Amino acid sequence: MEQHVTPCEDAPPPLMYRVERPVFDEAYLHTQLLHPRERSPKTIRQRLAQQLHCSSERAKAIALSFLPILTWLPSYPVKEYLFGDLVSGLSTGVMQLPQGLAYAMLAAVPPVYGLYSSFYPVLLYTFFGTSRHISIGTFAVISLMIGGVVVREAPDSMFTIQALNGTSTNTTVFIDTEARDARRVHVAVVLTTLVGVIQLVLGLLRFGFVAIYLTEPLVRGFTTAAAVHVFISQLKYLLGIQTPRFSGPLSALNSVTAVFSDITSTNVTTLIVGVVCMVVLYCVKDLNERFKKKLPVPIPGEIIVVMVSTGISYGLSLSENYQVDVVRTIPSGLLPPAIPDFSLLPNLVTDSIAIAVVGFSMGISLAKIFALKHGYSVDGNQELIALGLCNFVSSFFHTFAITCSMSRSLVQESTGGNTQIAGLLASMVVLLVVVAIGFVFQPLPQTALAAIIMVNLLGMFKQFRDIPALWRTSKIELAIWLVAFVASVLLGLDLGLLVALGFAILSVIYRTQSPKSVILGQVLDTGLYCDVDEYEKAAECTGIKIFHSNSSIYFANSDLYLNALKEKTGVDPVHLQAIRKARKRQLKKESAERESQNHKSSQKMSAVVKLDVELGVTHEVVAGGGSQNHLEVQGNGQVAETHTESDSEETRFLEPLCPVHTLILDWTPVNFIDSVGAKAIKLVIKEYAAVDVCVFIAGCSRTLLAELRTLQFFTGVVTPEMVFPTVHDAVLHCRRRTAPPTIPAIQ
Repeated sequence: MEQHVTPCEDAPPPLMYRVERPVFDEAYLHTQLLHPRERSPKTIRQRLAQQLHCSSERAKAIALSFLPILTWLPSYPVKEYLFGDLVSGLSTGVMQLPQGLAYAMLAAVPPVYGLYSSFYPVLLYTFFGTSRHISIGTFAVISLMIGGVVVREAPDSMFTIQALNGTSTNTTVFIDTEARDARRVHVAVVLTTLVGVIQLVLGLLRFGFVAIYLTEPLVRGFTTAAAVHVFISQLKYLLGIQTPRFSGPLSALNSVTAVFSDITSTNVTTLIVGVVCMVVLYCVKDLNERFKKKLPVPIPGEIIVVMVSTGISYGLSLSENYQVDVVRTIPSGLLPPAIPDFSLLPNLVTDSIAIAVVGFSMGISLAKIFALKHGYSVDGNQELIALGLCNFVSSFFHTFAITCSMSRSLVQESTGGNTQIAGLLASMVVLLVVVAIGFVFQPLPQTALAAIIMVNLLGMFKQFRDIPALWRTSKIELAIWLVAFVASVLLGLDLGLLVALGFAILSVIYRTQSPKSVILGQVLDTGLYCDVDEYEKAAECTGIKIFHSNSSIYFANSDLYLNALKEKTGVDPVHLQAIRKARKRQLKKESAERESQNHKSSQKMSAVVKLDVELGVTHEVVAGGGSQNHLEVQGNGQVAETHTESDSEETRFLEPLCPVHTLILDWTPVNFIDSVGAKAIKLVIKEYAAVDVCVFIAGCSRTLLAELRTLQFFTGVVTPEMVFPTVHDAVLHCRRRTAPPTIPAIQ
């Protein structure tokens, strides 16, 4: 049975949009309609006085912006937030302990310095940070970058010692690990100080926007490459073999080669412990992911692995009986503050800039995600200041550079954390371990820490899924991802980041150099104009070409813009000038030939005229070329010649050179124009005017018009009357201008 669906009788009528107004051009808008406000420019003294003006409200605002904790701590809802922050802080602190120990290995410093880096910066960020959910502390990528610099500045070869074997003449070469570790700690601390200074200065100078240049595909490709570096660096700890640590270009390949060349000396006990730890950690993470809605708090897999492996190592004496490498000495208590050795600064400037930018980029990106989810805002400049203070101040207490950790931040947020009180409690957990029970972790196998690091890399390795997604959405962003990954794997993280950043900037230049240019047509009975090649209902206006290019016009692409204009419209003024000159030469040649023929004909006719004049006869002679000459003999015997030749030569010369008489440049997508672009546009307008093609501009923003006035664009052949607020205004003006004049009826 068929059912006929009829439209609802109560459906509201369509919303109509009716505007009736005269056609506006820029001259009328600027002088008659808008009436710009007259503003006298402020002097430098006035600007300084405005910036340095001090009042109680301004002082309070500065204090609140510099210490964001003052904005939320006085109104902290204890009953609502305290329990969640307590559970979150304990969960994050338990997770931060093993990660601090593990990531210190990546930074090539003793494990206890990872605990220091998990306490001081977290404590400081509570007061100065604007994000309520990120977990500040050690992070794999930053730790690996620090480790590369530390190994470069303090390699093992600097600390080799040769010793005699008893009374024999044979010598044994060994490494003074105590001196090496002390030197590496100095390098890491100085590097952290410089990173903090750079971040602090950038924050005070309001340079929080620098993170936008590290686009998401670049960061994800870079962090995936960092995960590869981290995984490779932990292979020797997992296998229990001794290989040198490499830095610089091709360090990843050299490390893999060194591991496989010495793989026959693998410590089987170390490998078994590491693999078991990895399996346990993976299963715990999988359970946390599957039952995250049912579990009140995630199962702390890392701390379980650390405690169990430490107990087994202590009970079975794995270090003495099976030669399993362990953490060994963890001093109790905190070290007194010390001034870093600033003599190392000149060699670390480039590396510190890279670490500072990468650390801030990762911190602000994660902070914005949580802020958007929970409905508050983060200040990029204050985040720079907070990270700078965390790194700078903490470096005097023997820490290495930090940023936020994605895995810990997710735990802190998912377990009910509402404010940085959770981070404060997590730092207290670390402090308790450092002060009271740090010695408990001395038998901890290093292979267990390597297992923790490797399993925590799973999230980064999942970023390989970006490749097919980017292939479907954006080939340019896929190229950025791949360049960042390949360059960072092969050249190292510092040079790889520089190459990736340069490629990202080149991709922006490429996009401005290759904009999409189209010809617009009017959608019937509307003021809408769309691409005629893409939409059937868009039809070109007769004799009018509307050119649209989605780019600004400046020195790098002004020539490309003009070439696209000539190619898309099919109107090249140089070509038309050549046609006009050729036509002029042809007409001149035909005129000369015609004059020569007329001169010969007149000579022949003169003899006949002389004979017939005496008889008073009037002759009508048909001349060559279709023209008629009437020769009359007047009463005084003179011959009068009347020319009735048509003006065909002038008509042919004045014929239009092409069917297009008007070009309209749609500048709706143009954001800015420089002096080179303005000069190029003026020149092409002049060239088109020489071949009787008028050029109009439509859709300029007020900001762009102000730039054009500053550049003195409206002089000579270009006037404000040639600029219209919309494309439809320009089209209506052109149609009226080219319409044939109406002849009034005769009464």
